[in-house]
Amino acid sequence: MATLADVARRAGVSPATASRIINGSPKPVTDALRERVLAAVEELQYVPNAHAQQLARNHRSAVGVIVHDVSDPYFAEITRGLQRVATEHGRLVIICNTYRDPDRELEYVELLRANQAAAIILAGSGYHDEQFTHTLDAKLRVYQATGGHVAVIGRHEHTGHAVIPANEAGGHLVGAELFGLGHTRVGVVAGPRHLTTTTDRLAGLRRAAREHGQKFGARQIVYADFERAGGAAATAALLDAQPQLTAIAALNDSMAIGALALLRERGIDVPGQISVVGFDDMPIAADVMPALTTIRLPLADMGARAMTLALQPPEPLNTPQIEHVEAVLVRRGSSGPPPSGA
Repeated sequence: MATLADVARRAGVSPATASRIINGSPKPVTDALRERVLAAVEELQYVPNAHAQQLARNHRSAVGVIVHDVSDPYFAEITRGLQRVATEHGRLVIICNTYRDPDRELEYVELLRANQAAAIILAGSGYHDEQFTHTLDAKLRVYQATGGHVAVIGRHEHTGHAVIPANEAGGHLVGAELFGLGHTRVGVVAGPRHLTTTTDRLAGLRRAAREHGQKFGARQIVYADFERAGGAAATAALLDAQPQLTAIAALNDSMAIGALALLRERGIDVPGQISVVGFDDMPIAADVMPALTTIRLPLADMGARAMTLALQPPEPLNTPQIEHVEAVLVRRGSSGPPPSGA
């Protein structure tokens, strides 16, 4: 097992300097020196003394939360739950918006570590990018090795605790509902291709299609940003290519609301001519006209669970805890059987 002296020797510094960097001492050091020491920690898999870590980090109060965009209702609800638990524990929450830029996500992890955040919570979707995933995981492992706690929401290939919503199962519920109502011409308003959330929800839809003897061809799926404008544009593209569609499955509620707006603009009755189903059950879903049939995820509770995991004392052997969150179908006015003769 590597010792502090081994780390100092590998980094070419004194043990005292290595100790200050590993334990988050406020004494300033150059970025290059810090990177050398932390790289040595990662290479040697050095595990600091837990008691010394606790003494060194008792002054930490901030928790960093990295989201794609806190103005997105999905992340706003998750953040509400995160902040509730943080407030109960007397913690300051630092919100970092990446706007789905992986490089910015890496930069925020470095900034939060440099500013000695007590924990880092990744609240956005994982990416289908092997190099990025490897780099981010390495940075998080170094952060953990120096006493930080990590929790993620969603499917990530990263170290730390995880709160995992049932995205695949939710997608299956959407498909089972629409095919069960009798729809055979279903279009999908999907999120960005490179996000694991999109992949998982789409996988559930495809599983339901197979079970009902259906399939989704390439022309039935349009990928766009997870936002209202993206939903409207994707719906327009679907209808222009396949005007005979009788149902649209949107992979989040913001996109579904964009779909409803586009259909209203074109004078298409919902659900009389086309049914629309969303995903997430954000607060506005019940208030649009018609009220949106959707998949409910307990977003605020997901945030609360992630913060609770991030703030709890380390488990023996640093065993990560995984909590799965159920998805539930909520039927409202935007869905129904296909029009007769369709």
